[in-house]
Amino acid sequence: MAHQYADYKDIDQAQLQKDIDAIKETITGRTQEDFDHLLKMERWGRYFTFGGFALLVLVIFLDNAMADFSSVLFWELGLLGSVAIGIGNVARWANVTHPILHGDYDKVPNIPFRYTKKGFAAGNRRWIDWLDWIKPDAWAFEHNIMHHYHLGEDDDPDNVEKNMVWLHEAKIPMWSKVAFIYIFAMIWKLAYYAPNTLRILANKERIKNKQKPSSEYELSPFTKNGKELWLQYILPYGVTQFVVIPFLFYPLGGMSAVGSALIFVLIAEIYANLHSFLVIVPNHSAEDIYQFSTPHKNQGEYYLRQIMGSVNYNTGSDFIDFLHGFLNYQIEHHIFPEMPHSGQQRMQPIIKEICKKHNLEYRQESVFKRIGMTIDLMVGKTKVLRVDGI
Repeated sequence: MAHQYADYKDIDQAQLQKDIDAIKETITGRTQEDFDHLLKMERWGRYFTFGGFALLVLVIFLDNAMADFSSVLFWELGLLGSVAIGIGNVARWANVTHPILHGDYDKVPNIPFRYTKKGFAAGNRRWIDWLDWIKPDAWAFEHNIMHHYHLGEDDDPDNVEKNMVWLHEAKIPMWSKVAFIYIFAMIWKLAYYAPNTLRILANKERIKNKQKPSSEYELSPFTKNGKELWLQYILPYGVTQFVVIPFLFYPLGGMSAVGSALIFVLIAEIYANLHSFLVIVPNHSAEDIYQFSTPHKNQGEYYLRQIMGSVNYNTGSDFIDFLHGFLNYQIEHHIFPEMPHSGQQRMQPIIKEICKKHNLEYRQESVFKRIGMTIDLMVGKTKVLRVDGI
């Protein structure tokens, strides 16, 4: 894709490294203000979660207590509650779990252990901090190590174009490929992240033992990894979310209330998948995003790849950033993965100036435009920009 910006090979990587390292030297330690910002994002997520469930309690109670309760109002309020629960679900992952598991707040003075990388969602804290389809330690390795330090390479587990080659080559109509992406987006945490993070974590041990890494998911509960997938990933969240929580509604109207709660909880899960897919997947996948055939050779090239292999979305107030899961600061996050969300906000104009100095394209567009570009890539309508052998 031709544009007015400098080509990859023409960037002075040594100078780029000096400019970004100079910023690092000016960054002070993590502060209580950064931690307070995290706590605010955590509170907002809880407001959505508990507010959504409170709305479901009200609407299901009224539906079972009043024979003339409007069915239209039942669905309107129920869907509103489901969306609120879904937003809270995304917030726990993107606004809280993501930065904490990067260790972004570890250096805050007197930080409570449960907000550190080692303490968050560890052991039984998983049930409180981040119970999801994904095990925290598996996702931390897949994301923090394999994705961040192999961005756009073949070893990047989130390399969208590589992962979707089979769909590109499928001899089916284009409309069915697009339909598949929408269906996949509704269940992608269960269908992709849960088994893939387990596979990547298991490959770590295989490589350590000089065994060949696996490229296949083990879904059967009768295999070693498949058993772990079901016992440690799928069942804890699935049973809690779709059995325990709906049955808490039993006093409001018996099995009818349980059935209504289950429907709305399922809708909340679908919404959470769609919302997270929207803000996560387009960060590194479109025809104007670079991929690389070789590992980076130095720190300057590492910085260059984080910029040329990432895209930001529109930024603004804390609330806008909250709804984006702060993934609208992806360039800053990939350059400084251990920087708190509040620090990314402060760093953005500085990184923009550095990109301007080096004639580097700083990509920043609406998330809705970027998801359209991502879907085009996923179905094979477009291809990424590729840097080979440099």
